[in-house]
Amino acid sequence: MPRHTRTANRKPRLHSHSEWNIQAGYSVEVPRSPMSLDTLTPLLKGTVDLLILQSLRQGPQHGYEVSRWVREGTDEVLAVEDAALYQALHRLEDRGWIESEWGLSENNRRAKYYQLTAVGRRELRNEVSQWKRYAEAVFKAIQTA
Repeated sequence: MPRHTRTANRKPRLHSHSEWNIQAGYSVEVPRSPMSLDTLTPLLKGTVDLLILQSLRQGPQHGYEVSRWVREGTDEVLAVEDAALYQALHRLEDRGWIESEWGLSENNRRAKYYQLTAVGRRELRNEVSQWKRYAEAVFKAIQTA
């Protein structure tokens, strides 16, 4: 159950609904649950491509395996919703970073398997390098605050 606390004479402001939502003078703390990449800022939404590429580094996977890898690889902090996952997979395929082919899943069901291309491996290295640089800068800034 969310906790409500009165904010003293402040104008209502809206924040990211993944953590706080302040309306009509009350703040509502949302209970912690996996943070969907669909509800985060555009900057964090861009990380879905990086996470997908990283998951495919291990070899071909179908969409559910990619989604599970993201959840498990982030200790259940991040979850990729199906719509966002498949939009990203199609986007990455259009860029030539991944390719797909139909196969049978471990349940003997038809599934589309995705794998990195040579271009995708190169882009993954670039993306990881850029993300590390960005994250280091953010951590540096928040540690001095």
